[in-house]
Amino acid sequence: MDFLGAIPVTTFLFMSVAALCAGLIDAIAGGGGLIQLPALLIGLPQSSTVQVLGTNKLSAIFGTSAAAVMYRKRAKPDLFLILSMAITAMFGSISGALLASYIPTRAMRPLVLVLLIAVGVFTWKRPVLGHVQSMRHGVRRGRQIAIALGGGIGFYDGIFGPGTGTFLMLVLVVVLGFEFLSASAISKIVNVATNAGAIFIFGIHGVVLWKIGALLGLANITGGAIGANLAIRGGSAFIRKIFLLVTALLIVKVGIDTISHW
Repeated sequence: MDFLGAIPVTTFLFMSVAALCAGLIDAIAGGGGLIQLPALLIGLPQSSTVQVLGTNKLSAIFGTSAAAVMYRKRAKPDLFLILSMAITAMFGSISGALLASYIPTRAMRPLVLVLLIAVGVFTWKRPVLGHVQSMRHGVRRGRQIAIALGGGIGFYDGIFGPGTGTFLMLVLVVVLGFEFLSASAISKIVNVATNAGAIFIFGIHGVVLWKIGALLGLANITGGAIGANLAIRGGSAFIRKIFLLVTALLIVKVGIDTISHW
């Protein structure tokens, strides 16, 4: 029995479970693409890679939006900082997506791998990092830094992507001084913006499978809501553990990709 005219029901269920799990993990510490993107590549073998990427972004924005709403009720940092960071991230993502076809991402993998390893070691060696919020800059300076970081990370997300949530959370904790719970809340709002920017570009080029992405988005919403609830209950100590796990998985994933494309 097929679904949506061509996809077997079992395949769609497989992708839905992956979308739910991706939303859950992503809501806590980012990295949902580690689960959802490979599942879509397996479940949509007849689709081009760019169609899978566009559909993945569409599904993911549902979960990140749900998580952002839940976090916003619990963690309430500077609204101007969040919105300005999200807006610059969205335009950065659009710029990166437009340039993605002109810049070889193969050369970026070794650098990203090194950065991820550095992130993992740095976080692991500082067990109390992000447990307590201690802002490192004044309000105005902090907003300026957040805007710059948003644009840079958004650009990276649009042009390459792996580890975006990880890098975003780390700079929020280390550079600005947020604890992990607030950093996770902010990163979800910024992720909504970067996903929206990427979907805009993919949509213009007609490479988004809208029905499939929207339906998988329902599962992603469920996962995002569950993940945000777990993170809020567990607090920064719990989020730090998941953050380290996701970072380790990203290191393995990017490492394999780097070797296979060398």
